[in-house]
Amino acid sequence: MQDRIEDPGRTRWRRFAAMMVPAAAAAGAVLFGMQSGAIASDITVSGQTFKIGAERLEGDGFKQYGGIVKEKNGKVHPVALSEISSAQLYKLCQSVRADLPGLPVVLTINAGDDKPATAKDMLIAMDSLDGNATFTNIRIGRDATDLNASAQAGSFGQDAQHVTITGLEQVSRYTTAATFNLTGLRLKVNVGDAAKGKECF
Repeated sequence: MQDRIEDPGRTRWRRFAAMMVPAAAAAGAVLFGMQSGAIASDITVSGQTFKIGAERLEGDGFKQYGGIVKEKNGKVHPVALSEISSAQLYKLCQSVRADLPGLPVVLTINAGDDKPATAKDMLIAMDSLDGNATFTNIRIGRDATDLNASAQAGSFGQDAQHVTITGLEQVSRYTTAATFNLTGLRLKVNVGDAAKGKECF
């Protein structure tokens, strides 16, 4: 295998994530990725997605495999789980809709314009990710338990020494990091007409 694999086109991770989750999980027979090291079983998500965009992401220690997140009402969502040991995000944008009855509301966070935002030991549970990706020393088709012991044995996983993603557009349900340094942080609540077009993408 070559040390470097490049994908110059748009990478459609929604389709890829769907292939990573066993059919049994979609039927509710197998729930995985919920133990220590992935997403703890006592963590519940809001059920609402949020958007993350970046001009460029540079990540060391990339791993990806299938998993789920769970709402308080018990509803589960199959997701693609991505781990990145160390990440730099240039021109980071995060947005979430928080509409009130009859009133559009969008919360936006921007950072990393002059110096990149940085994160350590980041875990992302996502529905989809678009972008142009370049992987260094990628290994595709690994058993997911070799990447995270709490994953489902026999399920699909991949890892890479380094990943670069430009034009990143990601729809997420949950993100955590040991440290997250947002340089040049700007947070704004956009209400009414001011909320139009304020989502990251």
